Amino acid sequence: MSAFLWITVVSLAAWCWLLLGQGFFWRTDVRLPSRREPASWPSVCVVVPARDEAGVLPASLPSLLAQDYPGRAEVFLVDDGSTDGTGELARELSGRHGGLPLTVTSPGEPPAGWTGKLWAVRHGIALARAREPEYLLLTDADIAHAPDSLRELVAAAGTGGFDVVSQMARLRVESRWERLVVPAFVYFFAQLYPFRWIGRTGSRTAAAAGGCVLLRTAMAERARIPDAIRHAVIDDVSLARAVKGAGGRVWLGLADRVDSVRPYPRLHDLWRMVSRSAYAQLRHNPLVLLGTVAGLALVYLVPPVAVVWGAVAGGATTALAGALAWAVMAGTYAPMLRYYRQPLWLAPLLPYTAFLYLLMTVDSAVQHYRGRGAAWKGRTYTRPGAVPDEG
Repeated sequence: MSAFLWITVVSLAAWCWLLLGQGFFWRTDVRLPSRREPASWPSVCVVVPARDEAGVLPASLPSLLAQDYPGRAEVFLVDDGSTDGTGELARELSGRHGGLPLTVTSPGEPPAGWTGKLWAVRHGIALARAREPEYLLLTDADIAHAPDSLRELVAAAGTGGFDVVSQMARLRVESRWERLVVPAFVYFFAQLYPFRWIGRTGSRTAAAAGGCVLLRTAMAERARIPDAIRHAVIDDVSLARAVKGAGGRVWLGLADRVDSVRPYPRLHDLWRMVSRSAYAQLRHNPLVLLGTVAGLALVYLVPPVAVVWGAVAGGATTALAGALAWAVMAGTYAPMLRYYRQPLWLAPLLPYTAFLYLLMTVDSAVQHYRGRGAAWKGRTYTRPGAVPDEG
């Protein structure tokens, strides 16, 4: 057997493992668990960190204010140094639409050792705790919620005894690049953090989706959130790990009616979304980066190359092994495309999309070593604990 045939067989074996042994990550049926309405509804404070979000607030904030929640609830929007009138627009939308009470506040500049978003979250939580809520809903400024979103989250948390109930908001898929890249983003996330493992008692796998996180206030205090994760760039995963580390229970699944309204019309926009934190996910470790690049190449790029190479060089066995691996890959991607209501002919293009993600990850490392580091809404962080740069 040739060396390349062996590599192709290893790639096929990897896909057989991913199909059956990685928590069935490719299935999209992990939705809000069974739930029942409580006898009395607990109070909830909604915290929305916002920085230069005037473009998306008209499509998102009214949905929060219009929540059909039977208990006491109010919204705290933390305007983190916006220059586009985010705070003023939020007040205007509240006056126009009514609904839940809205407080707009500003935290000032984050001190050294804090990422901007978590500093804004800390400020909002501090204000909310004066109301003594039983739950906190941490949601991004670009997330639109169905009218019953809050009550469904609270009911699921109470019924299942979860300290965190998080939903992966359905991202926008309208432009050509969004259709190609966005479903794969969620697919890859689920591959890293299988949803079934996250909610399993005793499992060490922990993750959340920062756009929609319902957090029990008592657990936030026990886990020292957000102070314990103040350096984190990937704050949602860090939050879930902190909760599990404090003995809490976490649930994460796909959303049915929680949607991101933020557009990513160009490849450049999606590239920035991924590359801003990809190297942080690898803990800024060059060896992990090399392993990740090699793993992506082996799993996603070898199968189509094997098919072409086998056809050109007459290696039928190599082509067959590559075709089988490619077929399993496309088959596991198909449920995510259906979830995003996209045509299934995009499934065989996953190797191309994976190659783009490989380049984004390498670019993230390059930006890190050039001193740019991770970023949130214009603030960059060159290393954990660094002073933010407004460049």
